[in-house]
Amino acid sequence: MLKLKNIQTFYGNIQVLKDINMEVKQGEIITLIGANGAGKSTILMTISGIVPPRKGDILFQGNPIQNINPDKIVALGISQVPEGRRIFPYLTVMENLDMGTFLRNDVFEIKKDMDYVFQLFPILSERRNQPGGTLSGGEQQMLAISRAIMARPKLLLLDEPSLGLAPIITTQIFNIIKKINRENNTTIFLVEQNASLALKVADRGYVMETGEIIMTDTGDNLFNNKDVKKAYLGI
Repeated sequence: MLKLKNIQTFYGNIQVLKDINMEVKQGEIITLIGANGAGKSTILMTISGIVPPRKGDILFQGNPIQNINPDKIVALGISQVPEGRRIFPYLTVMENLDMGTFLRNDVFEIKKDMDYVFQLFPILSERRNQPGGTLSGGEQQMLAISRAIMARPKLLLLDEPSLGLAPIITTQIFNIIKKINRENNTTIFLVEQNASLALKVADRGYVMETGEIIMTDTGDNLFNNKDVKKAYLGI
């Protein structure tokens, strides 16, 4: 579904991504782990067209997208849930969800997707008329994921969905991520500091260090790898 070939991304004169090669297959959950500052979020921003690569190719369903504007990339079927949620704090829950449908006009299907996200996150249905900024951190994360789902993506990019959340909410969010993948056949690319949880839900994973991919394997194999355990799992 997605292939990154020799991707180099810069912020000004500082190179952040160094010849990144990755692939994501249809229906998979892929996870990317690494230390803070390794370049994980930059990979998602590069895929989304927010920080275009200076060199290399990004192929989505076989077509190059590295020179396409972010709104066109969303229209192709890629949605990102950014680090820090970035909901619209002064818009209501319903208005935030409506923003996810900005490029759609299939009214009946939008209603079905709205019902689906309220089924996933019943608390959002209760809070539908509240401004997004009045929600708790966990509820805002639920809203950010739901807003992305409302775009009906083929590929969902999740950047640190557990950041700042209580463990019980984190577990709930990860269960929902698995459910979205399983029920909708939505392919998921997950960047996550909680390496233990991320590798447990992942079909495959990549390990990143200072702008480079240094290891890739199945989620289970990475979870049981002694170097990964020492560096990222605290074991």
